[in-house]
Amino acid sequence: MPPAPPIILAFSNPENDFRGKQLVISNINACQIVADAVRSTLGPRGMDKMIVEGNAKVTVSNDGATIMKLLDVVHPAGKMLVDIAKSQDAEVGDGTTTVVLLTAEFLKQVKPFIEEGVHPQVIIKGFRKATEMAIDRVKELSVKIKKDDPAGLRAILERCAQTTLSSKLLCANREFFAKMAVDAVMLLGDLLPLDMIGIKKITGGGLEDSILVAGVAFKKAFSYAGFEMQPKHFKNALIAILNIELELKAEKDNAEVRVEDVDEYQKIVDAEWQILYNKLQAIHDSGAKVVLSKLPIGDVATQWFADRDMFCAGRIPQEDLKRVQKACGGSIQTSVQNLSKNELGTCGDFEERQVGGERFNFFTECPLAKACTLVLRGGAEQFIDEMERSLHDAIMIVRRALKHDSVVAGGGAIEMELSKFLRDYARTIPGKQQLIISAYARALECVPRQLCDNAGFDSTNILNELRQKHAQGAKWYGINVFTDGIADNYAACIWEPSLVKINALTAASEACCQILSVDELIKHSKGANEYQAPDVLPGRGRGRPM
Repeated sequence: MPPAPPIILAFSNPENDFRGKQLVISNINACQIVADAVRSTLGPRGMDKMIVEGNAKVTVSNDGATIMKLLDVVHPAGKMLVDIAKSQDAEVGDGTTTVVLLTAEFLKQVKPFIEEGVHPQVIIKGFRKATEMAIDRVKELSVKIKKDDPAGLRAILERCAQTTLSSKLLCANREFFAKMAVDAVMLLGDLLPLDMIGIKKITGGGLEDSILVAGVAFKKAFSYAGFEMQPKHFKNALIAILNIELELKAEKDNAEVRVEDVDEYQKIVDAEWQILYNKLQAIHDSGAKVVLSKLPIGDVATQWFADRDMFCAGRIPQEDLKRVQKACGGSIQTSVQNLSKNELGTCGDFEERQVGGERFNFFTECPLAKACTLVLRGGAEQFIDEMERSLHDAIMIVRRALKHDSVVAGGGAIEMELSKFLRDYARTIPGKQQLIISAYARALECVPRQLCDNAGFDSTNILNELRQKHAQGAKWYGINVFTDGIADNYAACIWEPSLVKINALTAASEACCQILSVDELIKHSKGANEYQAPDVLPGRGRGRPM
């Protein structure tokens, strides 16, 4: 057997090789273009983006993470902005547009230094120092939430949720949905598991027709004949959660059974029916009143359960079955042999009722894990999808505020205070670090400036007024788009968890430093890991086979 040919790594040729100052500037320009895609979505007066995918699916959103996910970003540096938006959404749930704008503004402010020949490592050192100081300042300024006062705690959480929703589609109904988001989180256990919050969407009705169910709810599954005869309401019912198909199996296309007479064929049919009836009888003997299965429950089983005043539903989605199991207890069974009450769940109240144009199954008063379900109502499908994204952000913010129990004023107030703090510090140090930290401070002003631009205000005048207020010690002054000017946003109850700002500053600074630290881009040619035969073989003619 001849030896395997060696793998030749084909590195880029000189025309595909980018390095040094030109590459850094190219990456900065790419990040500016990506940030421009979400710049106008920031704040309560932000605009929405309509994104049409290749399969003609339309998404209308002003959520930074959603827009960044749907953008087809090819540039390697631009993809970093997509990644930090995703990480901000996963870690905190809000501030995704802010983190993208901060990263782009940091890069924009240091671009002149790169063009003038300042080494990127000098800039990185200054940025890391400024970020550390800014985070310490946020922690120093943040106001602790008093958890020993339930009424005060709830008021603060609702204010945080309203601040998040003020820049979303639900702005006009933010009080209603902020209360719903806080109620949803309060219904969860101490660990605040997100997977115990279900969100179901039904088109039609008004926004405030949306309801919060203190338990598990899901849409009625496909049903067979006899379903109407089943009872639709139980108190303290036992629940069997199955992964079993309760219907007669269809014959296989390639199956062949040879029989001598009709009696033998009848025995085969009777055996199949008897297997099904034995399963149904075992479920009934266990005491279950509600039967849920991931697999289909056929018309024979549906009618059999109806005759015995039992409720059944097949083809239940896996995530809904798991939520019922966690909330009501029991376990998912793959066999009904020896099925007993120990394997069954229970709930205080089960009911099937109409919501809009759909039938829904409700499991409430669950004894074990605490769960809840949001049933959202609205007009178009895209509208309800954006409602879901907005409520997700509000729920995440309430969770983070509960866990980290400190808040700061929003509306650009904390950014202006950090900018003033870093400017004052920069005047006390010599050398290049003074310029770099001053550039970092200027970059922080991009958030209040963009809030002004999106609301149609004169950003120059507004920022000058804010600088004056913060220089006088009014640390919570920011932009209030509802009063068309500046205001004490802490007194106006425009609050955000401090974790949002800390995470945004950390992620933006690290992404900026990573982009600045790249000094060469190597493009591998297509098929570089494949063996390439040389054009000339020693001792032979050019390209002539051996």
